[in-house]
Amino acid sequence: MARTSNTVYISRLQGLPVLDATGDAVGTVRDVVVQTPRIATAPAVKGLVIEAFGRKRIFHPMDRVHAIDPGQVAIRGVIDTRTFTRRPSETLVFGDLFDLILHVNPDGPEVVFDVAMSEDMGRVWRLSEFALQRSSGGFLGLGSKRHVRTLPWDKVAAHLVGAEQGTAITVAELAEMNPADVARELHDMEPERRIEVASALDDEQLADAVQELPEDEQVDLIGALEPERAADVLETMDPDDAADLISDLPNALAEDLLTRMEPQEAADVRTLLSYGELTAGGMMTPEPVIIGPDGTVAEALAMLRQEEVTPALASMVFICRPPLDTPSGRYIGAVHIQRLLREPPSLMASKLIDDDLHPLPPGADVHSVSRYFATYNLVVAPVVNDAGQLIGAVTVDDVVDHILPHDWRGRQLDGA
Repeated sequence: MARTSNTVYISRLQGLPVLDATGDAVGTVRDVVVQTPRIATAPAVKGLVIEAFGRKRIFHPMDRVHAIDPGQVAIRGVIDTRTFTRRPSETLVFGDLFDLILHVNPDGPEVVFDVAMSEDMGRVWRLSEFALQRSSGGFLGLGSKRHVRTLPWDKVAAHLVGAEQGTAITVAELAEMNPADVARELHDMEPERRIEVASALDDEQLADAVQELPEDEQVDLIGALEPERAADVLETMDPDDAADLISDLPNALAEDLLTRMEPQEAADVRTLLSYGELTAGGMMTPEPVIIGPDGTVAEALAMLRQEEVTPALASMVFICRPPLDTPSGRYIGAVHIQRLLREPPSLMASKLIDDDLHPLPPGADVHSVSRYFATYNLVVAPVVNDAGQLIGAVTVDDVVDHILPHDWRGRQLDGA
Protein backbone atom coordinates (compact mmCIF):
# COMPACT_ATOMS: atom_id res chain seq x y z
CA MET A 1 0.00 0.00 0.00
CA ALA A 2 1.85 3.07 -1.25
CA ARG A 3 1.83 6.07 1.06
CA THR A 4 4.08 9.07 1.42
CA SER A 5 4.63 8.42 5.15
CA ASN A 6 3.65 5.92 7.80
CA THR A 7 2.59 8.78 10.13
CA VAL A 8 -0.10 11.26 9.15
CA TYR A 9 -1.52 14.18 11.15
CA ILE A 10 -5.25 13.90 10.72
CA SER A 11 -5.94 17.66 10.60
CA ARG A 12 -4.30 17.63 7.17
CA LEU A 13 -6.83 15.15 5.80
CA GLN A 14 -10.03 17.13 6.28
CA GLY A 15 -11.24 18.52 2.98
CA LEU A 16 -8.75 16.59 0.83
CA PRO A 17 -10.23 15.29 -2.45
CA VAL A 18 -10.76 11.53 -2.66
CA LEU A 19 -10.02 9.80 -5.98
CA ASP A 20 -11.06 6.28 -6.99
CA ALA A 21 -8.89 3.73 -8.83
CA THR A 22 -9.64 5.37 -12.20
CA GLY A 23 -8.63 8.82 -10.95
CA ASP A 24 -12.18 10.15 -10.79
CA ALA A 25 -13.18 12.37 -7.87
CA VAL A 26 -15.45 10.64 -5.34
CA GLY A 27 -15.78 13.43 -2.78
CA THR A 28 -13.78 14.91 0.10
CA VAL A 29 -12.58 13.63 3.48
CA ARG A 30 -14.80 14.80 6.35
CA ASP A 31 -13.74 12.61 9.28
CA VAL A 32 -11.72 9.58 10.37
CA VAL A 33 -13.45 6.68 12.14
CA VAL A 34 -11.55 4.81 14.86
CA GLN A 35 -12.39 2.01 17.27
CA THR A 36 -13.55 3.44 20.60
CA PRO A 37 -10.36 4.06 22.61
CA ARG A 38 -9.30 1.83 25.49
CA ILE A 39 -6.18 2.05 27.60
CA ALA A 40 -4.45 -1.21 26.61
CA THR A 41 -4.13 -0.67 22.86
CA ALA A 42 -4.01 2.37 20.61
CA PRO A 43 -7.31 2.63 18.69
CA ALA A 44 -7.35 1.12 15.22
CA VAL A 45 -8.42 3.39 12.37
CA LYS A 46 -11.43 1.78 10.71
CA GLY A 47 -11.86 4.12 7.76
CA LEU A 48 -12.76 7.52 6.36
CA VAL A 49 -16.02 9.42 6.27
CA ILE A 50 -16.24 10.85 2.76
CA GLU A 51 -18.63 13.59 1.74
CA ALA A 52 -19.71 12.49 -1.71
CA PHE A 53 -21.38 14.71 -4.25
CA GLY A 54 -24.80 15.80 -3.07
CA ARG A 55 -23.40 16.21 0.48
CA LYS A 56 -24.09 12.55 1.28
CA ARG A 57 -21.60 11.11 3.76
CA ILE A 58 -20.37 7.56 3.16
CA PHE A 59 -17.80 5.25 4.78
CA HIS A 60 -14.72 3.74 3.12
CA PRO A 61 -12.57 1.14 4.99
CA MET A 62 -8.98 2.02 5.78
CA ASP A 63 -7.63 -1.19 4.22
CA ARG A 64 -8.95 0.09 0.88
CA VAL A 65 -7.14 3.43 1.12
CA HIS A 66 -4.37 3.11 -1.43
CA ALA A 67 -2.37 6.29 -0.84
CA ILE A 68 -2.43 9.42 1.30
CA ASP A 69 -0.65 12.31 -0.39
CA PRO A 70 -0.39 16.00 0.60
CA GLY A 71 -3.03 16.99 -1.94
CA GLN A 72 -5.33 13.96 -2.23
CA VAL A 73 -6.37 10.55 -0.96
CA ALA A 74 -6.51 7.62 -3.40
CA ILE A 75 -8.83 4.71 -2.68
CA ARG A 76 -9.48 1.34 -4.28
CA GLY A 77 -12.19 -1.30 -4.20
CA VAL A 78 -15.96 -1.07 -4.35
CA ILE A 79 -17.48 2.11 -2.90
CA ASP A 80 -20.40 1.60 -0.53
CA THR A 81 -22.84 4.42 -1.27
CA ARG A 82 -25.02 3.89 1.79
CA THR A 83 -25.21 6.84 4.17
CA PHE A 84 -22.64 6.53 6.97
CA THR A 85 -24.11 5.80 10.40
CA ARG A 86 -21.77 5.70 13.37
CA ARG A 87 -21.99 2.63 15.60
CA PRO A 88 -21.62 2.80 19.41
CA SER A 89 -18.20 1.16 19.11
CA GLU A 90 -16.85 3.95 16.89
CA THR A 91 -15.29 7.35 17.60
CA LEU A 92 -14.91 10.21 15.12
CA VAL A 93 -11.55 11.95 15.33
CA PHE A 94 -12.75 15.38 14.18
CA GLY A 95 -16.19 15.10 15.73
CA ASP A 96 -15.23 13.63 19.13
CA LEU A 97 -11.51 14.15 19.82
CA PHE A 98 -10.54 17.52 18.33
CA ASP A 99 -11.03 20.35 20.90
CA LEU A 100 -11.55 17.79 23.67
CA ILE A 101 -10.31 19.16 27.02
CA LEU A 102 -7.83 16.87 28.80
CA HIS A 103 -6.20 17.18 32.21
CA VAL A 104 -2.86 15.52 31.45
CA ASN A 105 -0.72 18.45 32.66
CA PRO A 106 -0.95 19.36 36.38
CA ASP A 107 -0.34 23.01 35.40
CA GLY A 108 -3.72 23.24 33.72
CA PRO A 109 -6.13 21.82 31.14
CA GLU A 110 -5.15 21.31 27.51
CA VAL A 111 -7.15 20.97 24.33
CA VAL A 112 -6.61 18.28 21.68
CA PHE A 113 -5.17 20.35 18.83
CA ASP A 114 -4.33 17.49 16.44
CA VAL A 115 -4.09 13.70 16.34
CA ALA A 116 -1.60 11.57 14.40
CA MET A 117 -2.11 8.09 13.05
CA SER A 118 0.67 5.64 12.19
CA GLU A 119 0.82 2.32 10.37
CA ASP A 120 2.07 -0.53 12.57
CA MET A 121 4.01 -3.67 11.57
CA GLY A 122 0.74 -5.47 10.80
CA ARG A 123 -0.20 -2.69 8.33
CA VAL A 124 -2.96 -1.51 10.63
CA TRP A 125 -3.34 2.24 11.09
CA ARG A 126 -3.68 3.32 14.75
CA LEU A 127 -3.82 6.61 16.62
CA SER A 128 -0.25 7.24 17.76
CA GLU A 129 0.20 10.83 18.99
CA PHE A 130 -1.85 13.70 20.38
CA ALA A 131 -0.93 17.37 19.93
CA LEU A 132 -2.16 19.24 23.01
CA GLN A 133 -2.46 23.00 23.28
CA ARG A 134 -2.69 25.36 26.24
CA SER A 135 -2.05 29.06 26.74
CA SER A 136 0.27 30.94 29.07
CA GLY A 137 -2.12 33.85 29.62
CA GLY A 138 -5.29 32.12 30.67
CA PHE A 139 -6.84 29.09 29.10
CA LEU A 140 -6.87 29.77 25.35
CA GLY A 141 -7.85 33.39 25.95
CA LEU A 142 -7.54 36.18 23.44
CA GLY A 143 -4.03 37.54 23.12
CA SER A 144 -2.52 34.65 25.07
CA LYS A 145 0.58 32.81 23.98
CA ARG A 146 -0.29 29.27 22.99
CA HIS A 147 1.91 26.26 23.72
CA VAL A 148 1.58 23.01 21.76
CA ARG A 149 3.24 19.77 22.81
CA THR A 150 3.03 16.27 21.38
CA LEU A 151 2.50 13.18 23.52
CA PRO A 152 2.40 9.50 22.50
CA TRP A 153 -0.86 7.59 22.85
CA ASP A 154 0.13 5.78 26.04
CA LYS A 155 0.68 9.10 27.86
CA VAL A 156 -2.81 10.29 26.96
CA ALA A 157 -4.81 7.07 27.09
CA ALA A 158 -5.66 7.00 30.80
CA HIS A 159 -7.01 10.56 30.61
CA LEU A 160 -9.00 9.88 27.45
CA VAL A 161 -10.59 6.59 28.43
CA GLY A 162 -13.00 6.43 31.35
CA ALA A 163 -12.93 3.60 33.86
CA GLU A 164 -16.54 2.57 33.22
CA GLN A 165 -16.77 -0.69 31.27
CA GLY A 166 -19.72 0.29 29.07
CA THR A 167 -20.76 -1.26 25.79
CA ALA A 168 -18.29 0.80 23.76
CA ILE A 169 -15.35 -0.34 25.92
CA THR A 170 -16.51 -3.95 25.83
CA VAL A 171 -16.65 -3.77 22.04
CA ALA A 172 -13.15 -2.31 21.94
CA GLU A 173 -11.91 -5.26 24.03
CA LEU A 174 -13.64 -7.74 21.69
CA ALA A 175 -11.99 -6.08 18.67
CA GLU A 176 -8.67 -7.68 19.68
CA MET A 177 -10.10 -11.23 19.93
CA ASN A 178 -10.50 -13.96 17.32
CA PRO A 179 -14.05 -14.92 16.24
CA ALA A 180 -14.26 -18.02 18.45
CA ASP A 181 -13.36 -16.00 21.55
CA VAL A 182 -15.83 -13.26 20.64
CA ALA A 183 -18.51 -15.94 20.27
CA ARG A 184 -17.60 -17.33 23.70
CA GLU A 185 -17.98 -13.87 25.26
CA LEU A 186 -21.36 -13.35 23.56
CA HIS A 187 -22.49 -16.84 24.57
CA ASP A 188 -21.75 -16.11 28.24
CA MET A 189 -23.76 -12.86 28.26
CA GLU A 190 -27.40 -12.44 29.26
CA PRO A 191 -29.61 -12.26 26.13
CA GLU A 192 -30.28 -8.51 26.47
CA ARG A 193 -26.58 -7.76 26.97
CA ARG A 194 -25.64 -10.04 24.07
CA ILE A 195 -27.94 -8.13 21.72
CA GLU A 196 -26.68 -4.76 22.99
CA VAL A 197 -23.03 -5.69 22.42
CA ALA A 198 -23.71 -7.46 19.11
CA SER A 199 -25.51 -4.37 17.80
CA ALA A 200 -22.36 -2.32 18.46
CA LEU A 201 -19.93 -4.69 16.68
CA ASP A 202 -19.06 -3.99 13.07
CA ASP A 203 -20.61 -6.22 10.40
CA GLU A 204 -17.52 -8.33 9.67
CA GLN A 205 -16.68 -9.08 13.29
CA LEU A 206 -20.29 -9.88 14.16
CA ALA A 207 -20.67 -12.12 11.10
CA ASP A 208 -17.52 -14.07 12.02
CA ALA A 209 -18.70 -14.48 15.62
CA VAL A 210 -22.27 -15.48 14.71
CA GLN A 211 -20.91 -18.38 12.68
CA GLU A 212 -19.30 -19.74 15.87
CA LEU A 213 -22.46 -19.53 18.02
CA PRO A 214 -24.97 -22.37 18.63
CA GLU A 215 -27.77 -22.38 16.06
CA ASP A 216 -30.49 -21.26 18.47
CA GLU A 217 -28.40 -18.28 19.58
CA GLN A 218 -27.69 -17.40 15.94
CA VAL A 219 -31.41 -17.34 15.22
CA ASP A 220 -32.26 -15.29 18.33
CA LEU A 221 -29.52 -12.75 17.67
CA ILE A 222 -30.27 -12.20 13.97
CA GLY A 223 -33.97 -11.99 14.76
CA ALA A 224 -33.35 -9.29 17.39
CA LEU A 225 -31.29 -7.00 15.12
CA GLU A 226 -32.83 -4.28 12.99
CA PRO A 227 -33.73 -5.91 9.64
CA GLU A 228 -31.31 -3.78 7.60
CA ARG A 229 -28.48 -4.58 10.01
CA ALA A 230 -29.36 -8.28 10.02
CA ALA A 231 -29.26 -8.30 6.21
CA ASP A 232 -25.83 -6.59 6.25
CA VAL A 233 -24.48 -9.26 8.63
CA LEU A 234 -25.87 -12.10 6.52
CA GLU A 235 -24.22 -10.59 3.42
CA THR A 236 -20.87 -10.63 5.23
CA MET A 237 -21.16 -14.26 6.39
CA ASP A 238 -19.91 -17.15 4.29
CA PRO A 239 -22.79 -17.95 1.90
CA ASP A 240 -23.18 -21.55 3.14
CA ASP A 241 -23.33 -20.41 6.78
CA ALA A 242 -25.80 -17.67 5.88
CA ALA A 243 -27.96 -20.21 4.07
CA ASP A 244 -27.94 -22.55 7.08
CA LEU A 245 -28.97 -19.69 9.36
CA ILE A 246 -31.69 -18.36 7.05
CA SER A 247 -33.15 -21.86 6.73
CA ASP A 248 -33.69 -21.87 10.51
CA LEU A 249 -35.53 -18.51 10.55
CA PRO A 250 -39.33 -18.14 10.27
CA ASN A 251 -40.28 -18.05 6.58
CA ALA A 252 -41.56 -14.46 6.61
CA LEU A 253 -38.41 -13.13 8.30
CA ALA A 254 -36.14 -15.18 6.05
CA GLU A 255 -37.78 -13.81 2.91
CA ASP A 256 -37.69 -10.23 4.25
CA LEU A 257 -33.95 -10.47 4.96
CA LEU A 258 -33.20 -12.04 1.58
CA THR A 259 -35.08 -9.17 -0.09
CA ARG A 260 -32.97 -6.62 1.81
CA MET A 261 -29.64 -8.28 0.94
CA GLU A 262 -27.58 -7.26 -2.08
CA PRO A 263 -28.99 -9.11 -5.14
CA GLN A 264 -25.85 -11.18 -5.85
CA GLU A 265 -25.39 -12.21 -2.22
CA ALA A 266 -29.07 -13.13 -1.96
CA ALA A 267 -28.89 -15.10 -5.21
CA ASP A 268 -25.98 -17.18 -3.86
CA VAL A 269 -27.91 -17.96 -0.69
CA ARG A 270 -31.11 -18.83 -2.59
CA THR A 271 -29.11 -21.23 -4.77
CA LEU A 272 -27.76 -23.01 -1.69
CA LEU A 273 -31.23 -23.16 -0.15
CA SER A 274 -32.50 -24.97 -3.24
CA TYR A 275 -30.41 -28.01 -2.23
CA GLY A 276 -30.91 -30.19 0.81
CA GLU A 277 -28.96 -29.02 3.85
CA LEU A 278 -27.12 -32.35 4.19
CA THR A 279 -26.03 -32.54 0.54
CA ALA A 280 -22.91 -31.36 -1.27
CA GLY A 281 -24.98 -28.58 -2.86
CA GLY A 282 -26.28 -27.42 0.50
CA MET A 283 -22.87 -27.48 2.21
CA MET A 284 -20.79 -25.91 -0.56
CA THR A 285 -19.52 -22.37 -0.91
CA PRO A 286 -20.23 -20.75 -4.29
CA GLU A 287 -16.91 -18.85 -4.16
CA PRO A 288 -14.05 -21.28 -4.91
CA VAL A 289 -10.84 -20.18 -6.61
CA ILE A 290 -11.26 -20.50 -10.40
CA ILE A 291 -8.92 -19.71 -13.31
CA GLY A 292 -9.24 -20.21 -17.05
CA PRO A 293 -7.50 -22.96 -19.03
CA ASP A 294 -4.73 -20.57 -20.11
CA GLY A 295 -3.95 -19.39 -16.57
CA THR A 296 -0.37 -19.86 -15.39
CA VAL A 297 1.00 -21.32 -12.17
CA ALA A 298 1.98 -17.79 -11.09
CA GLU A 299 -1.57 -16.51 -11.66
CA ALA A 300 -3.08 -19.44 -9.77
CA LEU A 301 -0.79 -18.94 -6.77
CA ALA A 302 -1.53 -15.20 -6.74
CA MET A 303 -5.24 -15.95 -6.45
CA LEU A 304 -4.72 -18.55 -3.72
CA ARG A 305 -2.65 -16.03 -1.72
CA GLN A 306 -5.50 -13.53 -1.49
CA GLU A 307 -6.30 -12.71 2.13
CA GLU A 308 -10.01 -13.50 1.87
CA VAL A 309 -9.37 -17.06 0.64
CA THR A 310 -9.65 -19.49 3.56
CA PRO A 311 -6.89 -22.08 4.14
CA ALA A 312 -9.17 -24.90 2.96
CA LEU A 313 -10.17 -23.14 -0.28
CA ALA A 314 -6.53 -22.17 -0.85
CA SER A 315 -5.50 -25.82 -1.11
CA MET A 316 -6.87 -26.19 -4.64
CA VAL A 317 -7.56 -24.14 -7.76
CA PHE A 318 -10.24 -25.16 -10.27
CA ILE A 319 -9.82 -24.87 -14.03
CA CYS A 320 -12.95 -23.92 -15.99
CA ARG A 321 -14.01 -22.39 -19.27
CA PRO A 322 -15.42 -18.84 -18.96
CA PRO A 323 -17.35 -17.51 -17.21
CA LEU A 324 -15.08 -17.92 -14.21
CA ASP A 325 -17.78 -17.28 -11.59
CA THR A 326 -20.14 -20.01 -10.46
CA PRO A 327 -21.94 -21.50 -12.24
CA SER A 328 -18.89 -21.55 -14.46
CA GLY A 329 -18.36 -22.63 -18.00
CA ARG A 330 -17.40 -26.28 -18.54
CA TYR A 331 -15.43 -27.68 -15.61
CA ILE A 332 -12.03 -29.00 -16.76
CA GLY A 333 -10.32 -30.13 -13.55
CA ALA A 334 -8.55 -29.25 -10.32
CA VAL A 335 -4.93 -28.60 -9.34
CA HIS A 336 -3.49 -29.04 -5.83
CA ILE A 337 -1.50 -26.17 -4.34
CA GLN A 338 1.41 -28.55 -3.54
CA ARG A 339 1.75 -29.28 -7.28
CA LEU A 340 1.63 -25.58 -8.14
CA LEU A 341 4.42 -24.86 -5.66
CA ARG A 342 6.72 -27.38 -7.34
CA GLU A 343 6.36 -26.15 -10.93
CA PRO A 344 7.73 -23.17 -12.94
CA PRO A 345 5.62 -19.99 -12.61
CA SER A 346 5.19 -19.65 -16.38
CA LEU A 347 3.72 -23.15 -16.86
CA MET A 348 -0.01 -23.34 -17.61
CA ALA A 349 -1.83 -24.65 -14.52
CA SER A 350 -4.10 -26.80 -16.70
CA LYS A 351 -1.07 -29.03 -17.40
CA LEU A 352 -1.11 -30.06 -13.72
CA ILE A 353 -4.70 -31.25 -13.34
CA ASP A 354 -5.27 -34.23 -11.05
CA ASP A 355 -6.86 -36.73 -13.46
CA ASP A 356 -7.81 -39.11 -10.64
CA LEU A 357 -10.01 -36.57 -8.86
CA HIS A 358 -13.67 -36.80 -9.83
CA PRO A 359 -16.09 -34.01 -8.84
CA LEU A 360 -19.02 -34.40 -6.47
CA PRO A 361 -22.61 -34.12 -7.73
CA PRO A 362 -24.70 -31.53 -5.83
CA GLY A 363 -27.11 -34.20 -4.59
CA ALA A 364 -24.44 -36.32 -2.85
CA ASP A 365 -25.45 -36.82 0.81
CA VAL A 366 -23.22 -35.97 3.76
CA HIS A 367 -22.11 -39.57 4.26
CA SER A 368 -21.04 -39.91 0.61
CA VAL A 369 -19.21 -36.59 0.85
CA SER A 370 -17.36 -37.60 4.03
CA ARG A 371 -16.27 -40.90 2.44
CA TYR A 372 -15.12 -38.93 -0.63
CA PHE A 373 -12.87 -36.70 1.54
CA ALA A 374 -11.44 -39.73 3.33
CA THR A 375 -10.78 -41.53 0.04
CA TYR A 376 -8.96 -38.64 -1.65
CA ASN A 377 -7.36 -37.12 1.51
CA LEU A 378 -8.74 -33.69 0.64
CA VAL A 379 -9.70 -30.50 2.46
CA VAL A 380 -11.75 -29.09 -0.45
CA ALA A 381 -13.69 -30.74 -3.27
CA PRO A 382 -15.39 -29.49 -6.47
CA VAL A 383 -19.17 -29.71 -6.93
CA VAL A 384 -20.26 -30.00 -10.57
CA ASN A 385 -23.84 -30.12 -11.90
CA ASP A 386 -25.32 -32.25 -14.70
CA ALA A 387 -24.45 -29.55 -17.24
CA GLY A 388 -20.74 -29.92 -16.41
CA GLN A 389 -20.53 -26.54 -14.64
CA LEU A 390 -18.61 -25.92 -11.43
CA ILE A 391 -21.24 -24.60 -9.02
CA GLY A 392 -19.17 -24.52 -5.82
CA ALA A 393 -16.77 -26.35 -3.53
CA VAL A 394 -17.24 -28.22 -0.26
CA THR A 395 -14.58 -27.79 2.42
CA VAL A 396 -13.77 -30.34 5.09
CA ASP A 397 -14.85 -28.00 7.88
CA ASP A 398 -18.31 -27.81 6.29
CA VAL A 399 -18.50 -31.61 6.32
CA VAL A 400 -17.34 -31.91 9.93
CA ASP A 401 -19.82 -29.20 10.94
CA HIS A 402 -22.69 -31.29 9.56
CA ILE A 403 -21.65 -34.67 10.98
CA LEU A 404 -20.98 -33.48 14.53
CA PRO A 405 -23.88 -33.55 17.05
CA HIS A 406 -26.45 -30.79 16.56
CA ASP A 407 -25.45 -28.91 19.75
CA TRP A 408 -21.66 -29.22 19.39
CA ARG A 409 -21.06 -25.47 19.28
CA GLY A 410 -22.90 -24.85 22.51
CA ARG A 411 -21.11 -27.70 24.26
CA GLN A 412 -17.73 -26.41 23.07
CA LEU A 413 -18.45 -22.85 24.27
CA ASP A 414 -19.55 -24.29 27.61
CA GLY A 415 -16.25 -26.19 27.87
CA ALA A 416 -17.94 -29.60 27.67
